[in-house]
Amino acid sequence: MPHSTGLRGRELIKGHATLNDFLMLVDPGCEVAISGADIAAVCDRHRGIGADGFVRVVRTTALPGGGAFAASVPEAEWFMDYYRADGTVAEMCGNAARLFAHVLDREGLCPIADGESVTIGTRGGARTITRLGELWTVDMGPARLASPEEAEDEGWDTAVVVPGLDGPRAALSVEIAGPHTVVALGKENELEAAAFAGLTDSADLVAYDPAPEVGTNLELVVPLGEETDPDTHSPVGVARVRVLERGVGETLSYGAGCCAVAVALHAWSGPGAPEDYRLLVAGGEIGVHVGADPLGEDSSVLLTGPAAITGRVTVV
Repeated sequence: MPHSTGLRGRELIKGHATLNDFLMLVDPGCEVAISGADIAAVCDRHRGIGADGFVRVVRTTALPGGGAFAASVPEAEWFMDYYRADGTVAEMCGNAARLFAHVLDREGLCPIADGESVTIGTRGGARTITRLGELWTVDMGPARLASPEEAEDEGWDTAVVVPGLDGPRAALSVEIAGPHTVVALGKENELEAAAFAGLTDSADLVAYDPAPEVGTNLELVVPLGEETDPDTHSPVGVARVRVLERGVGETLSYGAGCCAVAVALHAWSGPGAPEDYRLLVAGGEIGVHVGADPLGEDSSVLLTGPAAITGRVTVV
């Protein structure tokens, strides 16, 4: 393993949320000094342990600069200090948040009974996570369109050229826990044809017009129609999704990306669009509730899925 001095001798918890996998460092007092290079080293799949991201589980009051946040959101005892696999700081990750709550519960740091919720701190703000049996629902906060006027008039605001696909594709730019560019495809074989292998960022070989100012995550989606929820008898949109996460590459699941996809599908469908979506990713299934007006000022998108701890490892 490449040198990772800050983490040497430390135990890390390995886990995943629909196969989007993470390394979790339980460090309540924020006593471990780690760098972006340390994180990139342990997340490296060939020379390190391997993961899509890294999370420090820390008390909000112990995090440098966290005092103001702790004062404004006193119920957020724990903070999800999250990093991408390349060691860069990230705002928020829905899948990591599900695993974060699962770790809080399993480690006895904050037991969460079925039906109960916990509020945590993230760089994207406070987020509430609710336990539903073996599933976890994360309040991902509001969504917005990057170019609302253009999106409303045309249904898209960006042209994207994806390796493996012919010609530019229309896309919608959605902001939720970071920037996302959502491309709708007509057939499932197009989804398989997208050449994501070897890409670590959507800017590597993907061309955007206009180019995103601060980078973007890329989501490809094939709508598969609607089904009826057997309990509520309401429509549920179904789609298959592939994601290229900036700073990571293609992941088997991406919570915020699935939320962006659901918001885009709702916008494209117009009046009467489903409020709930079942999204099929390589790592399993993710549920997203967008509500009747996901772009409203007081709206909030809900992400639901499982989380699991798979092992523990000590960094050498």
